[in-house]
This record gives sequence, structure tokens and C-alpha cells, in this order.
Amino acid sequence: MRIMGLDFGSKTVGVAISDPLLICAQGIEIIRRKEENKQRQTLARIEALIEEYQVDEIVLGLPKNMNDTLGPRVEKTLEFKDKLERRTGLTVHTWDERLTTVAADKAMMEAGIRRENRKEYVDEIAAVLILQGFLDMRRNTAGQALSADSRQEECSGAEE
Repeated sequence: MRIMGLDFGSKTVGVAISDPLLICAQGIEIIRRKEENKQRQTLARIEALIEEYQVDEIVLGLPKNMNDTLGPRVEKTLEFKDKLERRTGLTVHTWDERLTTVAADKAMMEAGIRRENRKEYVDEIAAVLILQGFLDMRRNTAGQALSADSRQEECSGAEE
């Protein structure tokens, strides 16, 4: 099982993929298009990557405003989510992506990547941050559920 992470922008889509154990995310590419509304080739490339990496689920960054309101970018992202679900048949989760681009830029700055070269990678790194956040949340949620089950078994065993 693998999960794909997407950072959907007006002219680019950053793509990341999880490892089969769903532990870590890795950037794989940036899909570029000439016009915002021309998404057919973008969707076709995503489908090819889904097949190549045997993806079972997708997590799509949701660009909420800093005050937690939904703006026009969210509407376009949700339309893209619907297209992805219809076209791929996969579950597409949304993930709050606020500040991922800022975090990606900061990480590249700390890594010594020159300012003029950062724009080339920022969408892919943002996709990695989106996917990694989602993977961490799932792992933490699963861990809490396992801990609760263990505590329940311990409590049940103590009653016998």
C-alpha cells in the first residue's frame, strides 16, 4: 500500500509518494501545465504515477486561509479533488496545508539552496510535507487506538 501526496497549485502540482510501510514521504516530481484550467494532462500523469507506484489513496493539500476561512483556491482544490476521485476511483483525503510552502522554503534555505533555485522545488517539497503530516497523523491515531485496545485488554484481564 502506498499513499500519494499532492500540492495542487494554479500551474503546478507537487507530487510525493509514501514508502510501502507508510512511514515516510518522498518527493517524486512536479507536474507543470501552461494554463490553470487545462488539467487533462495533469490528471493523466497522476493516473500514470498511481499505476507505477501502486497507490491506494491520495492526500491533497487544502489551502485554507490563515484565519481558517475557505477562499477561491479551496474551491478550485475541491473541484480538482472531485475530478481525481471520479477519474481514479481512489479515496482522496484533504489535508490542511497552511504554511507548508513557507516550511518548504525554510528547509531549502537551511539546506543552502540558492533563492533562484528554490522555486523549482518548492511544490514538490510542499507535497512531501503534506503527505508526511498525514502519515504521521495516521500513525499516531493508530498508535492511540492500539494503546486503547491494550488498556482495554489489560482491564478485561484484571476482572477475571
